Parts: sequence; structure tokens; C-alpha cells
Amino acid sequence: MSQLKEKDKQYIWHPFNQMKGADIIPIVKGEGVYVFDEDGNKYIDAFSSWWVNIHGHSHPYLAKALYEQAMQLEHVAFGGFTNAKAVDLSERLIELLPDNFTKLFFSDNGSTSTEVALKMTMQYHYNRSDEKQLFIALEDGYHGDTFGSMCVTARGGFNEPFEKHMFDVAYIPAPTVENIEAVLSQVNDLVANNNVAGFIFEPLVQGAGGMLMHDANALSQVIALCQENGVVCIADEVMTGFGRTGKMFACEYLSVQPDIVCISKGITGGFMAIGITAVSQPIYDAFYSDNAKHTFLHGHSYTGNALACALGVANLELFEQEKTMEQVARVSNTLASFVADYEQHPGVRNVRHLGAILAIELETEGASSYFNTKGKEAYKHFLTKGIILRPLGNVLVIIPPYCISDEELKYIHKEILAYLDK
Repeated sequence: MSQLKEKDKQYIWHPFNQMKGADIIPIVKGEGVYVFDEDGNKYIDAFSSWWVNIHGHSHPYLAKALYEQAMQLEHVAFGGFTNAKAVDLSERLIELLPDNFTKLFFSDNGSTSTEVALKMTMQYHYNRSDEKQLFIALEDGYHGDTFGSMCVTARGGFNEPFEKHMFDVAYIPAPTVENIEAVLSQVNDLVANNNVAGFIFEPLVQGAGGMLMHDANALSQVIALCQENGVVCIADEVMTGFGRTGKMFACEYLSVQPDIVCISKGITGGFMAIGITAVSQPIYDAFYSDNAKHTFLHGHSYTGNALACALGVANLELFEQEKTMEQVARVSNTLASFVADYEQHPGVRNVRHLGAILAIELETEGASSYFNTKGKEAYKHFLTKGIILRPLGNVLVIIPPYCISDEELKYIHKEILAYLDK
């Protein structure tokens, strides 16, 4: 065992890893679509380091933007102060988001962006003297690990030890062409008591649930019904934002826009942590008051961090300079060309594709689950082939940085087929 691995094992507790028996790989360098370990082995980062990397590792344009901002201003408290990069990033994002969004609230990560949205929703009703208690969420959803975000995540698995402490949530199936009438009927019954505060959902693709996909038109109908009954609708675009679904934001597929959008992972191109909660004007107006108790009393020490915001601006500049959405289309087309091979394979239960996301659900005993051990076996196998795929249970997911070449995608595809044929 290397000294770096020994020190890591001595001092560090890693996320989403059972540390008993965990094999942690020290990474010492990143370049483009590759990361390199201390022994010089290189791996294709086929999961974008938990879906955050956009343009590739250690992109010089982003590194330069970080350096230049660090030499000018690293951070200033956002309570009562602002900085130029936060303003610039906000203006750019408001122009990119659907037209109904007018204000942004900064936090630290994806989980806090949804936490903020939930608290805003609760206080929105409170400030209007119209307190509502219930949230609606999708079955198999995942919205983060802070407490409120955990409460609206699907029960069991991720949050079982905490369930007795969690607030009430009504779960509905993800809306599809086949089930939309039944889903609308269920939502109608839920809103009849005028007690539903909010509806939170991952638009079109449920990430941690296994890249499960549903229908844009059906989801739009559910949003419309909720809004007709005074329910605040929250789109969790933490994973789907910044091109993953083939559009800059998945909400662009919808005919009815939500009231709040949460974004995080792709904002800085994979360099630094930041979360943003975008709201429509009516949400903001409910807090804009002479009553001090109507203030949104929530914040983080590093809210609006100038370094992260500078990277956010540079990230969006790269989208324009490198025609990133054209790269997304290329990646999407290449992934689409693989689908038939998986559909025809007896080792595959289901294959799902949208934009730069391809999910291959392996045929295993029992139902699909995040805790299916098939994924751990596959993960170790692909490491030996120089590929990092972090499966979601028995679901293999290709969700790469957009700079990946067609040749690198075809190599991943070849190795997955070889694994399935074992």
C-alpha cells in the first residue's frame, strides 16, 4: 500500500463508501477526459466525477480564470456585500434560464440548493398567511443529503435510519404517456385539501434512482395542475442542468415552467462547489416586505464565493467559445448509436438514453436497486480497463465530459459489450 493510501485510510472517511474493505485510489492528475493515479495508470472519467465535469479536467481556460480571480478577490461575505463575478454569473444564468426566472439565491452545492428551495416554499406560504404542510415528490427521486432534501428523497436505502424524524411527503409515480391519467387523478386527490405546499421533481431524468426517464408532456401536465392549486413547483436540475439532457436545461423540454429551479453540478465546469436556486418573481415578492419576519433567514459562509462565480462565468464563456452544445449533440448521437446493441443483448434488462446520458440496466436476480452488488463487481472490472464507471446498483451509466472523443466513447462501448458477454 502506498503512503498516500495509508494516510488516507488513517484519516479520511469517504462518502457513499462502506469503509470496511474500501479500496480508495489516489488520483494525482487530471487532463481532458482522463484522470491519472499515482502509479501512472490513466482512466477515462466516464461519470464526469459524479456528473460535475463539463469541459474536461484541468481545463487551462478555467484554471486561468481561477488564478486571476484569486489574485484579485477570493471571497467577501455575501450578507450586505456583492462581487462582480457573482453579478456577471447571475446575469448570464438569468438570460439562459426560462423567461419566468428573475432572481438567484446562492448556496454551496446541489443538496443545499434544494434545501433552500424547500425552505423558500414553506416560508412563501407562511409569509402569505397560508401555511401548507405537505410536499409531493416522485417515487425513486433523489434530492440530496441535507435534512430537508433527504425528506423529499425516496424513502428507504439512503435515508432509512432517519425516517422517523422526517416530515410528511406524498410520492407519485414519475409521469409517463402510459400512466398520466392515473397520476393526475392522484395529484387531484392530494391537492383537494389545499394543504400541499410544493411539488419537487427531477425533470425527465431521475439520476440516483438509476437514470430513470419520464415524459416531458406528462410532467408539464402535472406541473400545470399543481400550479392551478397554488402548489409551488420545484425543478431539481442539479444533475440535468448544463447540457446533460441535450438542452442547456431540461426545463426547456417542458411546456409549463416550474416556479423554482435548483442547479449546481455543472456550474463551474467541475472545478469548485456552488449551488444556485433560481426563483420566479412571485416567489421573491412574497419575501420582499417591510416585515422583518418575512426575510429569508438562510445563508452559508461561502455564499456567492468570488472564485466559484468566476469559474461559473468562465464555464459559460467556454460553452460559447468551444460550441459545447454542438459537442453535446455529437456525444448524444454517438451514444444513441450504441442503443440497439444493448437492447438486443440478453444481459441487459433495459436501456435508456437522453442527450449525453446512457443508462444500461443489467439483467440480475430481483428488482433493480442502488444496493445491487452487480454494480460493485462491474466498477472493479472497468477500472482494470482504464474506465471509471460508477454504476447505480445494477445500472451502468455513461455520462462523460463533453470533450470525450467518439473513439473514446466507442472504446467504452466495446468494453461494456465484452463485459456483458463474459
